[in-house]
Amino acid sequence: MKSQEAAVYREIQKSTENAMKTIDTLSGKVYDDDFALQISRQSLKYAEIYNEASRQLVEGKAQRYQSTALSDALLKTGLHYNTLLNTSTAHLAEMMIRENNNGILEMEKALKHNETAGEGSVTLAKQLIDFEEKNIQNLKRYL
Repeated sequence: MKSQEAAVYREIQKSTENAMKTIDTLSGKVYDDDFALQISRQSLKYAEIYNEASRQLVEGKAQRYQSTALSDALLKTGLHYNTLLNTSTAHLAEMMIRENNNGILEMEKALKHNETAGEGSVTLAKQLIDFEEKNIQNLKRYL
């Protein structure tokens, strides 16, 4: 596996892992059943994409993405801080939209910096970008 292809797969892992942690952290604060179902479905799809990227890295004998305890703590602390005074569905949806936008930006940057990555990694990255764009459209109705 080429190093650029592995870099794209690791960025996919990072992005999907952050999204799943965000959903996991926010799900305890959700009181709208429809919204809770929406983000649970998103989490399942993120897990599928994460697992595919992991499988490809293992098969290619490449190093997988490993988050640090500090980055996890910062993510969760930021989410708890942002929901300290406001746990409305609209606010949570806005936070999820921001997470999706951030994921899209990071994937676009990864693709731009790794232009010679293999077709498989690029296809999975574009699948993730498309999924996050659809998530944004679905989440807008909760604003």
